[in-house]
Amino acid sequence: MTHWPFDFSCKFLLYCGLMLACTLLSGPLMAQGQWTIDAETGIPFTGYNDVRIPNEGGTLFSFKRDFSVDGSIVPIRLRVGYTWNDRNHLFGLIAPLFINYEGVAPRDIAFQQTVFDQGEQLAGFYQFNSYRLTYRRDVYVEGPWRLGLGFTAKVRDASVRLDNEMGKADRKDDLGFVPLLHLYGEYTLANQMKVYLDGDGLAGGPGRAFDFFLGSRVPLTSKTDVKFGYRILEGGANVDEVYNFTLVHFAVLGLFLTL
Repeated sequence: MTHWPFDFSCKFLLYCGLMLACTLLSGPLMAQGQWTIDAETGIPFTGYNDVRIPNEGGTLFSFKRDFSVDGSIVPIRLRVGYTWNDRNHLFGLIAPLFINYEGVAPRDIAFQQTVFDQGEQLAGFYQFNSYRLTYRRDVYVEGPWRLGLGFTAKVRDASVRLDNEMGKADRKDDLGFVPLLHLYGEYTLANQMKVYLDGDGLAGGPGRAFDFFLGSRVPLTSKTDVKFGYRILEGGANVDEVYNFTLVHFAVLGLFLTL
């Protein structure tokens, strides 16, 4: 049975574009600014993942309830940041997420232009990759506290696919732009350990998107912190072409490097 590959080509080009924008925007300030690299992975836990495509005429099914995860989910996130004048921050993020599923169709499933019959052995693939450019301004810096607000330009690269053992297959791909609000809050302890909330989100109309991290950074050296905490990724859309809402959350471990 087909397992859908992850295609990095288009995604890597998008990420290069984000980083080029970072460089161009921050160029005049590079002499007084600072670069950072924030890399993380972790242990994911899948919540709901409900799909109906098309929304009118398709069959509602749940990857969570009706199928099982096939193989490992390996979350990887990489964010490159640039800070100038202490309070201004620019970030480029690449955050791929893809999950393989397998199971027996619990009912006839009308998906896109194809009907998969009840009892068929199916393979499923769910992809929700995110590429973002974020600007944040720290509006309050006092003692151990730092609070920041900003905005994020997000490119969403999503795909949902089903196929059976006989080669019958269909898919729905979606590449689009999503504007988000950005929020940051930090408290620094006496030992320089930071406890912080960092994320993007927006809700309204037919959809929503939330991606927030709550955790800590512990200094290992003057240039290296280890990070750990909890991340929640939730959202979806209810429009004519697609109904899909998904929740994935993570126990996070990562490194934060100051260059």
